[in-house]
Amino acid sequence: MTWPDEAVAHGTATTPAHPARIALFEAVRADRTGPIATRLLQLAHADTPFVRREALNLLDSMAHERPWPAAVNAAVARLSDPDEEVRRRAACLFGYRGQPDLVLAALGELTDPVVRTILARALGSTTAHLTDDDLASVRFLAHLETLRAAPPTRWRSLDAALLDDVREAAHHLEDIGHIWGQALYGLRREHDTYALVGRLLADPVTRDIGADLAREACHDWRAAPVRLLPLLVQHRGQSVTPALGAALTTASISEAAIRTHGSLLTEIPCTPSPRARRMPSTAPAYDSATAAAVLTAKPVGLTRLAHTSEIFGALMDAGPLTFRQAAQLYNLTFRRPGRSQAECAPLWLRHAGPSALPRLLALMTPHLADYAIGEYYLAGLARMGGHARAALPAVTALIDRRTRIPVNDSTRDAEMRLDESLLAAALRTRRAIVAERPAGRNSPDSPQG
Repeated sequence: MTWPDEAVAHGTATTPAHPARIALFEAVRADRTGPIATRLLQLAHADTPFVRREALNLLDSMAHERPWPAAVNAAVARLSDPDEEVRRRAACLFGYRGQPDLVLAALGELTDPVVRTILARALGSTTAHLTDDDLASVRFLAHLETLRAAPPTRWRSLDAALLDDVREAAHHLEDIGHIWGQALYGLRREHDTYALVGRLLADPVTRDIGADLAREACHDWRAAPVRLLPLLVQHRGQSVTPALGAALTTASISEAAIRTHGSLLTEIPCTPSPRARRMPSTAPAYDSATAAAVLTAKPVGLTRLAHTSEIFGALMDAGPLTFRQAAQLYNLTFRRPGRSQAECAPLWLRHAGPSALPRLLALMTPHLADYAIGEYYLAGLARMGGHARAALPAVTALIDRRTRIPVNDSTRDAEMRLDESLLAAALRTRRAIVAERPAGRNSPDSPQG
């Protein structure tokens, strides 16, 4: 055995960040006609199915970086492999990295439903004309691609065609609810999605597909959990399947759904989503002397500082800031977007007075929908209270949006939680702004001159 053989056979070649994987990628990048690349291509035809699978995985990853015709040819040779998982991986490599015209030709010649389904999915819109194919999963994908580009006048007939094929197509499309939901979301067909979920849940044969589509809807539309939680409970059947349980868990992430229908969840065995807990502040207490000492040890041009509210609040409670302290607060407020800016904006308003408000709000409102720092900016506006009334349209727009904010996190549920957290923060901010009238000049909280 050469070292590539050992790395593939032992699984280290497909282990992220493993030295063997790194060495393989570096060798192949350096020379795709060299001995390491040649050996990897040969391993796609090894006697052991596990080795063939691992080799095809590696070839797919390497072909993703830049075209590699030899890797595609190796995959084509394994499309009729006796091992189904090898066929799947070969079809993925050929379908997504091969020439579309050759993939389409193979789709017409091959008979294996697993391979044909993967190839059709890889081709995307190219398969839209295959609505009369013999295989239900290919027809479903073709109708779905047609739907993506169809005018509203054709939606109903295409919905009916998809419903006709969904039962049989699900045998070869495990995430059929997910891809269907993506297409409906792209067309902004929110209420049609809810209606389809109801139809699919009502049929025991398609109930799990309906649950998957419901979960996708909850990830996409803010109102979906409230609309769909009762349907999921109503059609749960004799036992809660994994798909239905996952949909119920996702729906329970929504605070609005729990407020409206939380009692329904007590009737069924499911795992509710863990509720986010707001941690109490652990910031140290400062008086004016300790706060001044902290700032004296910091440069004037600092752009990040922990416990800014406590430090500058203690100083302002004792009297006006010194010139150096004001310069530090200015830099924290205006030099760099982020948490420090969000927390310092209300402090600068207190220091500089209402004339600074337009500039501060112009800094803050563009970041309200940023999932990484939006909550800090919303909290800053809330601390401004009635002074931030001009920001109400931006806060209300965040509250009123029907779709989830764009988020990048580890799972769709985690992304949904971030949107729910931002929504809750926006609601708190709006209440704080409308509940408080701007302070007068003689108020203890009025900005300093």
